[in-house]
Amino acid sequence: MLGWFKKKNTIREDTIPVPDVISEEERQSSEIAENLTDTSTGFDKSRENLIREVAEPEERAVKQDNQKGLFKRLQESLSKTRNSLVSRVDDLFLGKKEIDAQLLDELEEILITADLGVNTTLDLLDEIRSQVSRQELKDPQTLKLALKERLLAFFEGYDEAAEMKMPEEGPFVIMVVGVNGVGKTTTIGKIANKFVRSGQSVLLVAADTFRAAAIDQLKIWGERVGVEVVAKEHGADPSAVIYDALDYGTSKNYEVILVDTAGRLHTKVNLMEELKKIKRVIGKKMAGAPHEIMLILDATTGQNSISQAKLFDEAVGLTGLTLTKLDGTAKGGIVVNISHDFQIPIRFIGIGEKLEDLRDFDPREFIEALFANGSEQQL
Repeated sequence: MLGWFKKKNTIREDTIPVPDVISEEERQSSEIAENLTDTSTGFDKSRENLIREVAEPEERAVKQDNQKGLFKRLQESLSKTRNSLVSRVDDLFLGKKEIDAQLLDELEEILITADLGVNTTLDLLDEIRSQVSRQELKDPQTLKLALKERLLAFFEGYDEAAEMKMPEEGPFVIMVVGVNGVGKTTTIGKIANKFVRSGQSVLLVAADTFRAAAIDQLKIWGERVGVEVVAKEHGADPSAVIYDALDYGTSKNYEVILVDTAGRLHTKVNLMEELKKIKRVIGKKMAGAPHEIMLILDATTGQNSISQAKLFDEAVGLTGLTLTKLDGTAKGGIVVNISHDFQIPIRFIGIGEKLEDLRDFDPREFIEALFANGSEQQL
C-alpha cells in the first residue's frame, strides 16, 4: 500500500563491499570485466553487475525471512478469531462424510456468531448451497476449502481499490476520524511512523481540541516518531487549527499531513456537523484535499463497527478504514463483514501494541493466517 511512497534504492559501488574471497566463476567474471570497461566514461559495467549479483540474493533472503516472521505474528494475533470461526468449523466437520442441510444450518450459525454478519453469511452460503446442489462439493473438507475461497472472493479487485493516490503537487492530506476509545490517536502515530520509514516528511495536526489529553497524546507520538505537531490550546476552533496547519505544512514542503479530529459519540449530530465543516475547510484551503478520509474502528466492538462506518460514511464520505485491536478479539470476522457491506478499502489492521503491529491490510495474507493450522492447503 505504501509502496508508491518508497524511494528507489540504487546500488552504489562505494557502499556495498565486494567479498575478499570469491569463487573461480566470479574471478573469471572480473577478468572478463576488465576487457569490457567503458573507456569513454571510466565506468565498469560488468563490475556493477557483479556487485548486484552479490547483494540481491542476500536482500531477497532477508525479505523472505521477514515475511515469514510477519505472517507468523499475524497468525498468532488472529488466534482468538480462528478459535471462534475456523476451529468451530473443524469441530463441526469432524467425522462427517457428507454435506447435508443440518450441517449447513449449523455452519450458518457459526459464521453469524463469528461476526461475519447476516447478509455476508447468507451470500456466502447461497453460493455454497448452489455448489452442493450441483455436486461440486461432496464432502466437508472440500466445503472448507470452498468457504476459504469464497471469503477471499469478497475482496476481489482489492489491490486496485486499496492504493492511495499521491496528489500531483502539494502535501497528501489524511483526515482521520473515529469515536473515542478506538485507538485513533495511537493509530495516527503509527501511520506517521510508516510514512517516515518510507522516506516521507510528515506533519501531525492536533485538531481534536475538545480533549486536552488528545493534544498531549499526539505531541508524545510526534516526539516518539520524530515528526512535528501543530497544536493550539484546549478548546480552540478545530477548523482554525487545521487552516493554519495547512498553511504551515505547505510553506515547509511537508509531503504528508495527518489530521486528528474529535471523536465524541457518533450518535451526536454535533460531531458529524463539525467533521463536515472540517472537510469543507480543508477542501477550500487546498483543492482536492482531504485526499484520504480514514475511519478508525475497534474490531472488538463487532457489529457496532458497521453502524459507525455507515454513519461516518454518510457524513463525510470515507475513502479508507483501519481496524485496531484484532489481537484482542474473537470478532475478527468483522473484517470480512465490512468488506462485504461497504465498498471502502481497509488500509491497515492493528494486531498489537508495537509500532510494527500496524500492518498494511493484505486480504490473501489475512485469510491464509485465519485458516492456517500447519497443514491447511494454501490458495
